[in-house]
Amino acid sequence: MGFLLVAACASLAVWLWLTLGQGMFWRTDMRLPPRRAPARWPSVAIVVPARDEAEVLPRSLPSLLAQDYPGEVEVILVDDGSTDGTAALARRLADAQPGLPLTVLSPGEPGAGWTGKLWALRHGIAHARSGSGPVPGSAAPEYLLLTDADIAHEPDSLRELVCAATAADLDLVSQMARLRAVSVWERLIVPAFVYFFAQLYPFRWINRPAARTAAAAGGCVLLRTEAAVRAGVPESIRQAVIDDVSLARAVQRGGGRIWLGLAERVDSVRPYASLADLWRMVSRSAYAQLRHRPAVLAGTVAGLVLVYLVPPAALLAGLAAGRPAVAWAGGLAWLLMSGTYLPMLRYYRQPAALAPLLPLTALLYLLMTVDSAVQHYRGHGAAWKGRTYARPGDA
Repeated sequence: MGFLLVAACASLAVWLWLTLGQGMFWRTDMRLPPRRAPARWPSVAIVVPARDEAEVLPRSLPSLLAQDYPGEVEVILVDDGSTDGTAALARRLADAQPGLPLTVLSPGEPGAGWTGKLWALRHGIAHARSGSGPVPGSAAPEYLLLTDADIAHEPDSLRELVCAATAADLDLVSQMARLRAVSVWERLIVPAFVYFFAQLYPFRWINRPAARTAAAAGGCVLLRTEAAVRAGVPESIRQAVIDDVSLARAVQRGGGRIWLGLAERVDSVRPYASLADLWRMVSRSAYAQLRHRPAVLAGTVAGLVLVYLVPPAALLAGLAAGRPAVAWAGGLAWLLMSGTYLPMLRYYRQPAALAPLLPLTALLYLLMTVDSAVQHYRGHGAAWKGRTYARPGDA
């Protein structure tokens, strides 16, 4: 019980530091910065990498074609080797709905050392910069909106992103789309996914002018073309499995200013109805996030146990053994954990009763992370839609 008291007090100390010293990561008020319409609307190319997205495309692509943007804009969908008719469906959707011009590209299988998504982005960006868009001979677009095929945008989404970027002179503006949280497993796991991400990459730290923390949300990234060229992307990050964070770091290293926040009118329409679906979503890149290092994995597991599992264990064990100091330390840590989780639950329109279940969710994430490492060493790590990516050093 003495060891549990020490662990509970250590967990409580960590939670006091996380609550007050980790960039107020738990707050959900980081939305698009103050914005105003530019004197001249810059040209934009919307680039959508898509692999086997026929299920979600009818709910996402029409929202891009319907963007109410005053400047020159085109949509480029890059079919990344789909086998479900994604490219043909995209053309039919564009034919059925008047709106922005759509170009569909099929560049073939990724080149050596490229992930599929970044290979698709490479070809989409190259096409946009070549002047082969809806106005032949036009100049390269000034901005690129990189958005996933499962992301639906409200009609003013692009306009608001451009207003934010131009008003604050930002090179990269990214919004973390609101993920679907409808099924039981989505409601348990999805808000925590964003909560954990914000804990690792506090938005306030990222958005400071002289920030050293960098991250983005790959589903919605408005990128200044000049900054992309300066950072050498996507070529400089062609092997990245976690491409959004790598993109933000590359832009920041190139001297660009970046911004990341939560979205109000940008939503993911991809369903994760079962635990298996969510498990695959997390485990495919969890070990890559740890740079495929066993020592980092061991430290992560130990940290998750101390921070998320010790508090409820200490509370219950302290109450059962009549050790009030253990129970109090564990209970206060659990209370801080639950309290910092409440704003994210409200953002996802979920009941507050889910907050005390965060240790259970953290346990699931711990198991997903370990499984990600196991799959990596079995040769199945970073697997997604029929492709398995090697660690960068092995590619």
